[in-house]
Amino acid sequence: MSPRIAKSRPRARTKARAQAGARATGPRPRHEKPPQRPPTAAAKARANQILDLLEQAHPEATCALHWRTPYELVMATILSAQCTDERVNMVTPALFARYPDAASLAAARPADVERMIRPTGFFRAKTKSLLGCARGLFERHGGEVPRSLDVLVKLPGIGRKTASVVLGHAYDVAEGIAVDTHVLRVSNRLGIADSDDPLVVERQLMARIPRERWTRTTDLLIFHGRKICIARRPLCGQCPVFALCRWEHRQAFALGGPPRARRATSPSRQGVSRKRTPTPGRSPGAK
Repeated sequence: MSPRIAKSRPRARTKARAQAGARATGPRPRHEKPPQRPPTAAAKARANQILDLLEQAHPEATCALHWRTPYELVMATILSAQCTDERVNMVTPALFARYPDAASLAAARPADVERMIRPTGFFRAKTKSLLGCARGLFERHGGEVPRSLDVLVKLPGIGRKTASVVLGHAYDVAEGIAVDTHVLRVSNRLGIADSDDPLVVERQLMARIPRERWTRTTDLLIFHGRKICIARRPLCGQCPVFALCRWEHRQAFALGGPPRARRATSPSRQGVSRKRTPTPGRSPGAK
């Protein structure tokens, strides 16, 4: 056996093992970032200063959904997915008048519920979630809404965001921070979070903000996102936390408009000479 062949076999075995390991563990996602370090004391102080200013500017900020019992808040929050709170509040009075508790909603006909919640959009999927959640509450918890996030998220139609909203507002229990599109946008613009993943943003906010402010954080960021830090045309000139904001376009919007897009530099300005197309019948050097 030649030395060349003897040397190639270990490399082949090593490559095969590496490929097998990659298949077992899966490739690393391209967007995956290394674990972040815990926030510094300065980062925590800055986040709390922002919340203090938002509290002064928006003392009326609260959950916009209308509810009287934890059951009603659960169902209203499920309906608020991909729908405005105002429209949900137009639908829930009749819904709760006909189905005042989990037991009555669990026995409802899907067609009747679909007809009542149709204006909120995705009414078939939402009906399935409402009925499934109501049956879970009635059969597993005697119709009562649990006070634990881990238990709530096991019910149909309830994720971390819904569970955090219900626990924080119905029971004053802080087990997480509800991150919707407003919280996601505003927290990234302000620089108190840095991710487009709601779960990552929730962890970052929880690390910077004390537990007793978690529920209030959601209310303030949502209210600020609806009134000032609007998605397309934010009112940066009226923002109470403008001095602490780290969004790169804040100055442009404060002056009244979006930043101007940079124009592509023409070839002539880059020092590249343009070639003239010769006129038919004339030589390039003729004058």
